[in-house]
Amino acid sequence: MPPNLPYDIFIGIALTFGAGILAQWVAWKLRLPAIVLLFTIGLIVGPGLGLLHPSESMGWVFRPLVSLLVAIVVFEGGMALDIRQLRDAGEGVMRLTLVALPINWVLGSLAAHFVAHLEWGTSLLFGAIIVVTGPTVILPLLRSAKLKPRLAAFLRWEAIVNDPLGAILAAVVLQLLMLHVDVHTSVFFTHTLPDLLSATALSIAAGIAPAYMIRTLFVRDLMPEILKMPALLSLALVIFSACNTEMEGAGLIAVTVFGMALTNLHIPGIAELRRNKESLVVLVVSVLFILLTADLQRGALAHLSIPIMALTFVVLFAVRPLGIFLATLGSDMTWRERVFVGWIAPRGIVAAAVAGASGIRLHDSGYHSADLIMPAVFGVIAVTMLLHGFSLRPLARSMKLSFSSEPALAIVGASAWSINLAATLKAASVPILMVDSRANALMPAARQKISVLRAELLSRHGQEALEERPADYLISTTADGIYNGMICGHLAPALGRERVFQISPGVARLDLYHGLSRDARGKVLGEPAWNFMLFESLFGQGWRFSAQPATEEESETFGKRENRLDLMFIRRKTGIFILSAEDQTPATPVEGDLLVFMTPPEPQPIEG
Repeated sequence: MPPNLPYDIFIGIALTFGAGILAQWVAWKLRLPAIVLLFTIGLIVGPGLGLLHPSESMGWVFRPLVSLLVAIVVFEGGMALDIRQLRDAGEGVMRLTLVALPINWVLGSLAAHFVAHLEWGTSLLFGAIIVVTGPTVILPLLRSAKLKPRLAAFLRWEAIVNDPLGAILAAVVLQLLMLHVDVHTSVFFTHTLPDLLSATALSIAAGIAPAYMIRTLFVRDLMPEILKMPALLSLALVIFSACNTEMEGAGLIAVTVFGMALTNLHIPGIAELRRNKESLVVLVVSVLFILLTADLQRGALAHLSIPIMALTFVVLFAVRPLGIFLATLGSDMTWRERVFVGWIAPRGIVAAAVAGASGIRLHDSGYHSADLIMPAVFGVIAVTMLLHGFSLRPLARSMKLSFSSEPALAIVGASAWSINLAATLKAASVPILMVDSRANALMPAARQKISVLRAELLSRHGQEALEERPADYLISTTADGIYNGMICGHLAPALGRERVFQISPGVARLDLYHGLSRDARGKVLGEPAWNFMLFESLFGQGWRFSAQPATEEESETFGKRENRLDLMFIRRKTGIFILSAEDQTPATPVEGDLLVFMTPPEPQPIEG
């Protein structure tokens, strides 16, 4: 080993971290699927330029490291599975997991044998690997797609539940093929099947029991806050490793159950820990995709023959749609939902990791076509990420399965003047949601056909209800400045600190040293003197909100006019720019933007 190799590895990994986060930021800025950019970077630095070969550089450490990182991703996915989401999507979820999985395995195996001419053993393994729809791909897409809650639940549950089930199925198939045992012989029923059932039961128990232990430690104040996140991650990795020693793939079931149990036990503070872990998972996914793609060998890519590419398109356009169609016959899923789910099925990290390891082992057992497992799975991963990543949002929009792509605003606190603001925005076709915990306060807004939500946003129910009606920006306009700050502080991690606003709690309370901390409140809407009493008083005097397209002159003077309160401007398909005196470099409107402001009543003519 050359003496500078460890340093080269260090440099390569450091650059991978930087490239991964840069790709995530570019994808967010340009509204592109981040996975596609990560995949492209991996191809360039790996098979393309030959700059990075992780398995060669890191040796035997690479595969175990990838497995542990995948466990973290799957654990985070399990924490996204709330049983209450099954109220509307329960039957569809059961069809997509317990019914569709074996159907897709059979159809995928048949396609591999008859289209790509693979041996039956290799075909069965290929079919088992591609039944998964990776949460590492689906979850980032769902965060930006604004799908209807029921449809999002279908895709989320299928991806997270099928991931470990598919990994175990592939492990069982591989074990049988390596033993050259026919599944109908007594060996399967006397050894393999009991081992499978015992490993599954052990994995479920290993996921549930530690969750109750964590709950006890947390609610009895036996764990300091600083150790909670490290404890969860460490325990998840221990559970994964212990169960995987019993059976390959069992660890994925265990960490999925562990994360799911933590969420459904409703442990105080677990939501905040989950948000912190989501940030970690973004980094992990970015690095994993680049490393796994960079590890592809040029020889594997050379096997991307016409039969392999034909197999890829048969999987996309025949196997998956037909499997979903058969599995959902007679279900309560609408035809639009069935078509959408039948198309959207990107594969991800678990498929790549399983294919890389199992292909080599199967080839060593005498299956000559096993060399084609990796390129065949790679073809499915690459094409599904590209086609499904770019088509998900447009398809959902065209089939009316998503909310508007226009930036949406939530206004908390229903009063006469805030309802007038909401009605003005609604008339200008801006997605608007009026939120209040008082039914009588929301009635005037409902009568004007404004979308309303009766909920307390500081409650779990309220926050979940807001997630079902996605808002990109929020303004809290109640008469209680402290409450407005609590709302903004509570929702800032989800929406972004630069996207939560509140009316001023008063000039005295905004003192940077003695007043409300910026971390404990939102950005101030407009000027510090614009508190609730000012808006209410002006509205009583006849002031009203207006919205009009910006001219060149209006763009230059917006926010500087006297006798008018300029609040925000809206750039279609881009964002809502809310004015705040706290902005050191405020954005300025351009011609065509929608300006929103409050103006006094027109002076009445003096009768002569």
